[in-house]
Amino acid sequence: MIRRTFLALTASTMLAAPAFAADHSKDIVDTAVGAGSFTTLVAAVQAAGLVDTLKGEGPFTVFAPTDAAFAALPAGTVEDLLKPENKDKLTAILTYHVVPGKVMSTDLTEGMKAATVQGAEVTITLEGGPKINGTTISAPDVEASNGVIHVIDAVIMPPM
Repeated sequence: MIRRTFLALTASTMLAAPAFAADHSKDIVDTAVGAGSFTTLVAAVQAAGLVDTLKGEGPFTVFAPTDAAFAALPAGTVEDLLKPENKDKLTAILTYHVVPGKVMSTDLTEGMKAATVQGAEVTITLEGGPKINGTTISAPDVEASNGVIHVIDAVIMPPM
């Protein structure tokens, strides 16, 4: 039942998000840039020096916060993280959103734990719709040439 609900949600979400036309020739960074709703994420990836990594062979699974997700952080947080002296903290936050390998929505299971590139684990739940650490996955399975993007509604923070 949960899987059927998740698949129905996945299908309806993908139909509602036409900005993500499947273009398997674009890598994760180019796919995010082309979507137009990840300008803050792309700026953060650039500031952290992770562009070449996310354009690399992969595969990677990226849980990508939207611009609205970054805007929901406390005032000044993004600006502070983008400062050169905070590059290590920014890198830790961004790599906490990346899981090695290509994990599609059909691979997700209730209570699944996945090790991130940052080193800490994230937890997937499916009840009430797919979530990562309690954050809604609003558009799953946006495929790229070197992995997959799952759009999320908040920035998830690694354990400090």
